[in-house]
Amino acid sequence: FSPQSAHIPKEAERGPHDVIPLIEVYNKSVCQPREVLVEILQEYPDEVEHIFIPSCVVLRRCAGCCSDEMLQCTPTATRNVTMEIKRIKLQRQQNDVFMSFTEHSACECSVCEPCCDSCTERRKRLFVQDPATCRCSCKHTVEYCRDRQLELNEKTCK
Repeated sequence: FSPQSAHIPKEAERGPHDVIPLIEVYNKSVCQPREVLVEILQEYPDEVEHIFIPSCVVLRRCAGCCSDEMLQCTPTATRNVTMEIKRIKLQRQQNDVFMSFTEHSACECSVCEPCCDSCTERRKRLFVQDPATCRCSCKHTVEYCRDRQLELNEKTCK
């Protein structure tokens, strides 16, 4: 009888009951640039009077785990990418525009100063956050709501 090591299947051949090895779990969770969906209004909060198609874009942004809760995954190198987006204003005027977005090309775990609690989780897409002050404010303006015969509630941003 000779001892045998357990067969660890590759990701493509893995079944529902196979164990994912630690090194694979670690490599997938580490701080690095990842493809994420970002709402255009999150990047361009002053453009709330427009509707964009698509309303979000795929960008590479830093995300992942750091070894200490006082550290956060932050970009060390960025690049601009330009995308063609359809911009519509109140159903009357539409045109294709080129919009520039920042992508992260390298990341590191660094001390966060200050680490902000994120804006309310339930309606995060309705808020923008100033990273310097941690202040959350509504993406939509009073004028934006008034143009649609609505009234803005500052607490819920609806």
